[in-house]
Amino acid sequence: MSNILAQIKPKIAGIISEDSYKTWIEPIEFVEYEDNKCVLMVPNAFFRDWVIENFEAVLLALLKDTTKAETKIEYVLKKEKRDDGKKGVFVRRSVPYNLFNPKYTFENFVVGSSNQFANAACLAVSTNPGKTYNPLFIYSGVGLGKTHLLNAIGNFLLKHGSANPEKICYITAEHFTNELINALRYEKMEDFRNRFRKMDILLIDDIQFIAGKERTQAEFFHTFNTLYDNMKQIVVTSDKFPADIENFEERLRSRFEWGLIADIQSPDIETKVAILNKKAENDNVNLPLDVAFFIASNTENNIRSLEGALIRIGAFASLNNSPVTIDLVKEVLGHIIKQKKKEITIDIIIKEVASYFSIKPSEIKSARRIRSIMQPRQIAIYLSRKLTGHSLVSIGDKFGGKDHTTVIHSIKKIEEEMKIKKEFKSVVEKIESRIKST
Repeated sequence: MSNILAQIKPKIAGIISEDSYKTWIEPIEFVEYEDNKCVLMVPNAFFRDWVIENFEAVLLALLKDTTKAETKIEYVLKKEKRDDGKKGVFVRRSVPYNLFNPKYTFENFVVGSSNQFANAACLAVSTNPGKTYNPLFIYSGVGLGKTHLLNAIGNFLLKHGSANPEKICYITAEHFTNELINALRYEKMEDFRNRFRKMDILLIDDIQFIAGKERTQAEFFHTFNTLYDNMKQIVVTSDKFPADIENFEERLRSRFEWGLIADIQSPDIETKVAILNKKAENDNVNLPLDVAFFIASNTENNIRSLEGALIRIGAFASLNNSPVTIDLVKEVLGHIIKQKKKEITIDIIIKEVASYFSIKPSEIKSARRIRSIMQPRQIAIYLSRKLTGHSLVSIGDKFGGKDHTTVIHSIKKIEEEMKIKKEFKSVVEKIESRIKST
């Protein structure tokens, strides 16, 4: 057990693609194995999270096969430190901000109706930074491709020499906050400001993280203004629309609305199949079309989870020397498929709301403006936004061709009513519960 990782790395190399192996497995270092716990060292937190999401199932299976025991994995981060010149004080080495995941390119991004607009906007920004769609704000649920597109922009810029590599910055909002905290702690605020305000391209992931953090929001606000005034490109991602991020300064919301806001919706089944086929091709997994459709139909819409599911299937098939079949998928992903809930559609929502208020679904979709119809319609619109992945425009289409401003008004109206009227809030929650249980 002196280096158990060395024993299983060749087995992993035979399961996944060479590119994936070199990127995600080769850098992992063995620390120790004791009491059925394997300690592994990884370069950083992002790397650790990706390995857990996509390769831990394979690692655990091979560890069990090698040790003949259930084994846990503990990850430690490689600390790169240097003496700061002050006795007893150490600070982390400066980390370059232009390290992009080589797998996250525009070529590897599967485009469908759910993400076509966001992809086109990112490609436009990449070819003409600072002049087209500045700032660009991308929002979507978890695992739908925001981080992929940010990395794709960076990889495109590096490949085509569109910007000075030293002036391209990709950073998470959490990392930005930590950098600020360290700058304050070691009285390095001038260095902090110069570092970010002299960039040509600023790509920030998960901007919602700075909500409620007043000092971080203030520093980002001034950084934003400096870059924008100098026509430097800014791209941020979030899991929410700017107006929906709580505890966020209004002046920041307004800045994001200066440019283009693009959302990514949940992929339709055809796009999910295309994603699975692309992943299977890259990882040398023989995936029959009927199996791809089965996986796409019986798993969540989270693309990251979809890719993780394929990795587990490919590993299981390789270790057991079995073809990838629907029965194998049921065995490997049984826990995921069992938990999958029936999809909630706008039509289901309209039907349940209409039933609750004893009106016809056609009345909710109509243009009638009497209160007995308007309020149920607004509730249905509010719940459609909350419970489905549809955009404001597509929701409006489902309600008789309402424009997106009408949809926004309806959502805000219901939110305000729920805040001030407990009985009304109870009614909305009761309808929501009925919808989820259908």
